[in-house]
Amino acid sequence: MRIVMKIGTSTLTHGTGKLNIRRVEELCKVMSDLKNAGHEIVLVSSGAIAMGVGKMNLTRKPTDIPSKQALAAIGQCELMYIYDKLFSEYHHTVAQVLLTSSDVEDSHRRFNFQNTLFRLLEMRALPVINENDTVATAEIAVGDNDTLGAIVAVNVRADLLILMSDIDGLYTADPRKDPAARLIPRVERLTPEILALAGDAGTELGTGGMVTKLRAAGMCMEAGCDMIIMNGSRPADLYRAADGEEIGTRFIGKKEASL
Repeated sequence: MRIVMKIGTSTLTHGTGKLNIRRVEELCKVMSDLKNAGHEIVLVSSGAIAMGVGKMNLTRKPTDIPSKQALAAIGQCELMYIYDKLFSEYHHTVAQVLLTSSDVEDSHRRFNFQNTLFRLLEMRALPVINENDTVATAEIAVGDNDTLGAIVAVNVRADLLILMSDIDGLYTADPRKDPAARLIPRVERLTPEILALAGDAGTELGTGGMVTKLRAAGMCMEAGCDMIIMNGSRPADLYRAADGEEIGTRFIGKKEASL
C-alpha cells in the first residue's frame, strides 16, 4: 500500500512549542516498521517555523512574513536533521522535497515532481515533503499542509492519506463545546450536511482546521484515494489505519475514479 502521512505541528510539539521527542521518536519507529512490512510511505510534515522558533529560543512565533520565512529556513534544517537521525536508526533514508503551488499547477513542473517522487519510492527512500515557506508568497502558497497532503496523495496515486492532528476525527458537533458530540467513523459522500460540520471560516472549529481537512477529503475521494483523520498523539494507531481497522474518520475514495 502507498500511504501519504501528514503530521501537524500540534503532533510534533508540546504545548510549549518545543519538540515532543518521545512522540516523534515513536512516529518514526512506527513508520519505519510499516516500511519494513512493505508499505511505501510519503511523509508531509509541518513544523518548520515551530522548529525555528525553538532553535532561536524565541518566546512566541512572530507575526511578520520575513521573520516567519527566516524561521522556516532555520527550522527546516532542524526538522530534517531530526528525521534523518531517527529514520537512519532503522536503516531508512529520507529525502527532502519543498514545494509551492507553482510546482503542481504548472504541468511541466508537476511532471518533474511526480517523476522525482516515483523514483524516490523505487529507491526505497522516504520522501519528507513540506511547503517551501521560505519563498512562498500569497500567490504561490499552497496555504496549509492538509491540502498539500491531498495534492501529494493524488499526484503519487496513493491508496491512503492519513491526516494526523490533535483531533480524533470528524464529529457530529464540536466536541469541545458539546459533550453529546459523536465521532463519525465513515464518510462515503461529502454531503452538504457533512460539509456543514466544519463550521464557518470564522468559527473556532473552522479555524481549527476541519475546513481544510474536508477540502483535502474531497480531493482524495474524487481521485479514488481513501483518507483518514486521526489523533496523532497515539502513533501506534497507524498500524490499525494501515490494516483497514476502524480508527478516526475514514473517507472512502471513489474506486471507479482510479481505474
